[in-house]
Formats: sequence, structure tokens, C-alpha cells
Amino acid sequence: MDQRISSLIGSIGPLDEATMERARARQSALAKPPHSLGRLEDLSIQISGICGEDADMTKGRVIVFAADNGVADEAVTSAPKSVTRIQAMNIARGFSGAGVLCRQFGAECEVVDIGIDWDRPLPGLVDSRIRRGTGSIAKGPALTRDEAERAILAGAEAVSRAREQGIGLIGIGEMGIGNTTTSSAVLSALMELPASETAGRGGGIDDEMLANKIAIIDAAIARLHPDPGDAIDVLGKVGGLDLCAMTGAYLSVAANRMPVVIDGFISATAALCAARLAPRAADYMIPSHTSIEKAYALIMRKLGLKPMLTLDMRLGEGSGCPIAFSIVRAAMAVYRDMATFEDLSIDDHYLDGIRDDRRLRGDFA
Repeated sequence: MDQRISSLIGSIGPLDEATMERARARQSALAKPPHSLGRLEDLSIQISGICGEDADMTKGRVIVFAADNGVADEAVTSAPKSVTRIQAMNIARGFSGAGVLCRQFGAECEVVDIGIDWDRPLPGLVDSRIRRGTGSIAKGPALTRDEAERAILAGAEAVSRAREQGIGLIGIGEMGIGNTTTSSAVLSALMELPASETAGRGGGIDDEMLANKIAIIDAAIARLHPDPGDAIDVLGKVGGLDLCAMTGAYLSVAANRMPVVIDGFISATAALCAARLAPRAADYMIPSHTSIEKAYALIMRKLGLKPMLTLDMRLGEGSGCPIAFSIVRAAMAVYRDMATFEDLSIDDHYLDGIRDDRRLRGDFA
């Protein structure tokens, strides 16, 4: 493993338990029945443990990693590969679903070209290109290990840059035709599952395309033998540049003690890769919405996380992140600004009998 990635992983510490305990105590003192604000309370405790009780969530940024995938040439997707380039620019211009949602909820959106198959830098995108798209996993490995590691480091750098620019909250998105295939392949390899359990219809494919997609994934894993105990080996052999960069971004947010919002299936697959490399990284993650891709639930169970929203979304691009940002900000606003029983001169002893009822306590209690 590249020494810089090892150092990044080694710098990820646990959440601050003392700060979380103070946050629990404040939640108990706020003028409301115990845990009556549900997961908003859990979020405030988690975020306090990540970056302190005075964490500033005002500035949020969705980082969208865009790359092409060679497997898109294998009849596994209904969209042509050129859509990656066109839509990446539309996201950066604010014309896409994710771009509009970022604007609506006051979030920044940065699109990073980590491997679009084009011969020159694209306007409005950060140029971090490792190569022009990946190889097709139907014919050979997607990437070399060196390329995979360079993409991980580029993703980490995007987060460090955001941190230096005063961003307090990160969302992770992607754009890349064919990347539900590579994500399903990575998940199958990591969890040692057949593609029939991890591959869905992505942006919308018929039964014939789905059968082809499943066959390509199973054959690639059988031929390339990605090591389920080595997430970087898996990412390089059957993944993609976008997945590698997102994995690096998740590692970097944890190293920088920042909260990070997961979008849909592809974003969640990269989150699982990051957690395989650094189990503590999962403590810094906040899932936004439940993707309708069937394997999303497998990943959430493996990470021990629960999405906040059920909106039947499957767009990708990081579109769930700005919506979730508003919930994170709401959680911290209530935590900071709500009055306590003492502030309001209310005797709260009537609650003593239920404060210790674990049925009313949250995920971080």
C-alpha cells in the first residue's frame, strides 16, 4: 500500500466520547420528552463526537467524482458513454438534479474529473484525471494498483482542499456511465456474493441487459480473482476511478474529523471500501436516503448505518446529499438553540422514570 494512504488511514481516530457524553447530557436537559426529536438528537451527538459541540455546518460541499468506465461498451447500460462528459459539465453548471438541489439548499458543488474519456480539460471541472477511463472488466482489470492508489489520493486531496477552504460538511457523489456495474462488481468481490444479489437495473435497463451485466460481473471476478481482504485490489481489478476517488474522500473526511453524507448505491459502495480499509471511517458517515438499488440495504447493514430518508431516489450525482445537509443543520440548530428545562423554569423530575428507558434512547445513547 502507498505510504501516503497508510498514513491517511493511521490518522483516523475514534469519535470523542467525552464530547458525546456532554452532548447526551445537554439533550437530556433540553425542554422536551426524552428522545422526542429522534434521530435529530442522534445526529447532534454523532457530529459533536466528530468535530465538537461548536461544529460549524454552515458551509457544505458536494464533491462529485466523474469518470468513464470501459465496461460501458459491453451493453450493460442504456446510456452512451458520452453522457458522462456532458452530464459532468451540467452538474458543474448547476443544470442537473444535483446541481439544482445544491443551489436550493445552499450547498456548494464541485465536480472532479478523475477519469473522463476526453482529450482535454473540461470547463468548470477540477482536473485530477488519472487516465481517460478504465479498461473493461469484461476483458481485463479496470486499473493497475498504482492507478487505483493515485485515484484514492486524488479523492483525499479534494476533501483536504475543501477543509482548507472552510467547508465543514461534505457529501460524496459521482457521475460515470456504467458505474452501477463496477459498483456491483466491487460489492460482489468484497462480500463474496454472486452478481445476482448485487446487480440492479441502474439507470434503467431491460432484462437482457441485466442478465448480461450479471454474467460480466461474475466472469470478471472468476477471471481476475480480486482479494476480498484487500479493498484496493478489488477497486483496481473490478472497480473504477470514481469509486477509488470516493473511497479516498471518505478516508480523508475521517482523518480531517468532518462529517460526510453518503448519497446512493455507488457512493455507499465506496463508503464500504473505505470502512474495509479503516473501520473507524464508518463513524463519520451519515447516510442520506435509501436507494432503490437492491444491494444498497446490504451495504447499510454491513456498515451498521440507517438512512434518514425514503424518497425512492436513484439519480446519483450526490443528489441526496444537499437534502441531508438541511437535516444535519436542523439537528445542530436544535441542539444549540433550544431552551433547557432550567432556562424555562420547568421542574422536569416528572421525566425521571422514563429517561433511562432504553426504548426511548437513540443510536448514540
